[in-house]
Amino acid sequence: MTIRNANGWAGRLRFGSLRLRLVAVFAAVALTAALSVSGIAYWLNRDAVLTRAQNSSLDDFRASMSRNAGTLPATPPCDELRQAAARMAQGTQEYAVLLVSGSCQAVPDPAAFSLTLVPKTLRDAVGRARPLTDGNKDTYHLYWQRTTVGGRPYLVGGARLAGGGPTGYMFKSLAAERSDLSSLAWSLGIATLLALIGAALLAQAAASTVLRPVRRLGDAARRLGEGHLDTRLRVTGTDELAELSGTFNSAAEALQRRVEELSAREAASRRFVADMSHELRTPLTAITAVTEVLEDEADSLDPMMAPAVRLVVTETRRLGDLVENLMEVTRFDAGTARLRADEVDVSDMVTACMDARAWLDSVDLDAPRGILVRLDPRRLDVVMANLIGNALKHGGAPVRVTVRTAPVSDRVREAAGADGTGRELVIRVADNGPGIPEDVLPHVFDRFYKADASRARSEGSGLGLSIATENARIHHGFITAANRPGGGAEFTLRLPIPPDPDAAPDEADPDDPAGPAGPAGPAGGTVPGGGATDGGRA
Repeated sequence: MTIRNANGWAGRLRFGSLRLRLVAVFAAVALTAALSVSGIAYWLNRDAVLTRAQNSSLDDFRASMSRNAGTLPATPPCDELRQAAARMAQGTQEYAVLLVSGSCQAVPDPAAFSLTLVPKTLRDAVGRARPLTDGNKDTYHLYWQRTTVGGRPYLVGGARLAGGGPTGYMFKSLAAERSDLSSLAWSLGIATLLALIGAALLAQAAASTVLRPVRRLGDAARRLGEGHLDTRLRVTGTDELAELSGTFNSAAEALQRRVEELSAREAASRRFVADMSHELRTPLTAITAVTEVLEDEADSLDPMMAPAVRLVVTETRRLGDLVENLMEVTRFDAGTARLRADEVDVSDMVTACMDARAWLDSVDLDAPRGILVRLDPRRLDVVMANLIGNALKHGGAPVRVTVRTAPVSDRVREAAGADGTGRELVIRVADNGPGIPEDVLPHVFDRFYKADASRARSEGSGLGLSIATENARIHHGFITAANRPGGGAEFTLRLPIPPDPDAAPDEADPDDPAGPAGPAGPAGGTVPGGGATDGGRA
């Protein structure tokens, strides 16, 4: 069986999924690496571009200063100073020039450059004389500083000629370099984005390669849990995931063999019980006929024989009850039990059940007439016979039976698929006995359960309440047991009331020998067409 995943991208990339985490990790690593490389590349290129432009302009300014202002006298006239400044400004580096000598300031374009644009720290450094040493051959040095004017970057440099010559300043725009660096930043940003996209695609491809077998394994495990034991995975490759798929297939195959073996054993056991019950019915019928004759003649028999005859009659009836109960349990286990539904008045049904067993004087019945419910009368008779008989046998008088309707509960709605406007039938059977021990309550509906192991020879077989709850379940209802606050036990039967009373009746069970519903027999005896009562409480 091929396993496919029907989930779309929303399911694959759901929050917290391994695929999403893989993509996020790959993207984070790629983004970190790309940002680191781009940042380093940007700063290296920025330093190289600015240093190249700066050194070129400063070298040209130094040479032009020496060539044009170095020939001027110590205190040159302003006209000569302006002419020298004009010649310096005509260089290839395209920077503005300012020459200062005494009170004279020569600048070719006063609107582009003035002394106020030179930072004071730079002016102070340019005018400071340095002592001559072996390591310092010049009294004055060339200084520079990058500054921003009006949001635009500029390079400001200055130097003073030795021997009392003029002081010169240059002012060069770095807008072209900034534009180049902006283009570089955009290029690196686009490269980073492409790297991030590539990492995400790579992560998606890696996640698909790694997670596809894992997803198939999860789907296969879910189908295996749903009962599809023939589910297998296709094994490809020799890696760890292929080994895991092979292990899963081996485990699934072993599980399928085990389940088939257990199912065969269970089917054989059910068949054995059913066959045994059917085979026992024929001799039991003959034995029952003989015991009935013996019972009728018991008073005329030898007094020494009468107790033995009565014991044989009682045990024969008990054996008949057990056979009938086993056949009923077998039908439930095999799934062949069916309903013969009919619309009945619940009050009349409960009254008929009690009247057939002579319980009318022992039970307080509160059941208003007119509660019409579509159900199987025979199975309801079995349930009520077991619940009321159990209360009379193990509880204390008076026993009270209450029949009511109520809004459908969540548990019944879930079992029967009823809508929120439906109603349910509620029948409570309460007694005034000592109640049910707390350690017994969870097991009262278990098959063959008896609280006291020493009561192996008790009248009940421990199947009555189990059969009752199975009959309730086939109606999509259930039975609960609890202790009343004031003392005594209370069993509650809840059955959904079908919304459509005209629905066609369910098909009868062809293997059910009970036939149409009919009144039940005395308590503790075989009920023709209705099973046997069996007190299952300790």
